[in-house]
Amino acid sequence: DYARRHQVPRFYSDAQALINDPEVDAIYIATPPDSHHAYALQVAQAGKPCCIEKPMAPSYQECVEIEQAFRTKNLPLFVAYYRRSLPRFLQVRDWLQTGAIGALRHVEWRFVRPPHAADLSGQTNWRTDASIAPGGHFDDLASHGLDLLTFLLGPVQSVAGVSTNQQQLYSAKDAVAACWLHESGVTGSASWNFGCAAREDSVTVFGSLGKIEFSVFDNLPVVLDADGQRQELMIAHPENIQLHHVENMRRHLSGEALHPSSGVTAAHTAWMMDRILGKL
Repeated sequence: DYARRHQVPRFYSDAQALINDPEVDAIYIATPPDSHHAYALQVAQAGKPCCIEKPMAPSYQECVEIEQAFRTKNLPLFVAYYRRSLPRFLQVRDWLQTGAIGALRHVEWRFVRPPHAADLSGQTNWRTDASIAPGGHFDDLASHGLDLLTFLLGPVQSVAGVSTNQQQLYSAKDAVAACWLHESGVTGSASWNFGCAAREDSVTVFGSLGKIEFSVFDNLPVVLDADGQRQELMIAHPENIQLHHVENMRRHLSGEALHPSSGVTAAHTAWMMDRILGKL
């Protein structure tokens, strides 16, 4: 129905047929994460560039196997951490890199919200099924923010966390807390809870001369507070949120510039998540 309404010339009821169609040049894997590994290995075997939805796979080990399969075949591999390409967060990165808040010291992220109606319903939802997403909404949402923080502040060298299921609404975890150390020496901490009274999504990067504040998901200004002055910039997202991400794929494939979200960077995010959930 979707294909007919949008004049898509080819559609399939079998993923293998899509992957192996000689007229299809590249593949986007947008299924639930427990099938990413199997489909990705088929795409690599077919010799085609691929973009995989986040999280790249339910485990760090599967992410490593995917990345190695594409690297062995010298094929482009992208992961849909599109915040790395959004102008709002590129502005934050520019402030950090130009020393707007001095030497970087610490980053703190807090994300809390009430349970959704789907959480309360008791109905099956792959996002909160521990066999598909062990961290529940943490897997789906925290992956975006953790990946963004490594984009802004560099790779992490050590990380630890605790997690639990406070509400017992579903099989996955619903409360997670973590701390980590970036290779640059910046420390980090975060907490995620999906059973609180109200929603809050706030990140603060502290430096020796000031701080930067922003939200990972909410449509709020990015704020620079340094040298006694406060600057707020409202930088709108594009109407289609993955527009810049897709443009960067085009630029990568045409040899103009490397894409900021690769199999290597996404596997690093998966390693952080597995460490936080105690899976490594």
